[in-house]
Formats: sequence, structure tokens, C-alpha cells
Amino acid sequence: MSQTASVWVVLLVALVAANLPFLNERLFGAVPLSTAHKSLAIRFGELVVLYFIAGGIGLLFERRAGQIAAQGWEFYAVTASLFVVLAFPGFTWRYLMKHRH
Repeated sequence: MSQTASVWVVLLVALVAANLPFLNERLFGAVPLSTAHKSLAIRFGELVVLYFIAGGIGLLFERRAGQIAAQGWEFYAVTASLFVVLAFPGFTWRYLMKHRH
């Protein structure tokens, strides 16, 4: 896979992972919970775990492409901010739009 394609794959994985906690009532989209609705804290916890999973996929692609670049705190601050921005459509759909029940 080319480097351009791997960048797009990582961005697509990050977009899906960032919105997954807000689009369903299951833990990580697979494990049913005993409560009817997930709390916002659980959704944010899922968001953090999925951020690291998406980052791990990006790290695997980078390792496959060659040498891994050094990453300081700035890198993690920017990618975490980008991940939160990518989660905005799911958050908006879940909490800011009216749903008929």
C-alpha cells in the first residue's frame, strides 16, 4: 500500500473510531451494557481508548513504511485535538439534535 493510501486509511479509521461511541448504545460497538443508555463518561472513556487504537494502527502503517519518526507531546496534543474534532458529527447527532422516541 502506498504512503498516500495509508494516510487516507488512517484518517478514515480515525473518523469511524471517533464517532463510534456516539452512534450506538453498546460498549465499543459490540458489548451490550446492562443499562438502556450509555453515560457521557463511558462515551468519553471509549473515545480515549479508540484514540489509542487508531494511533496504534497509524503506528503500524508508519513502521511498515520505514523508520518511525520521533514524537513529542506536541504530536499527541495535535492528534488528540484532531480526534475530538472528528468526533463532532457523532456528538452533535447524539446530544444536540432532537430525536423522536
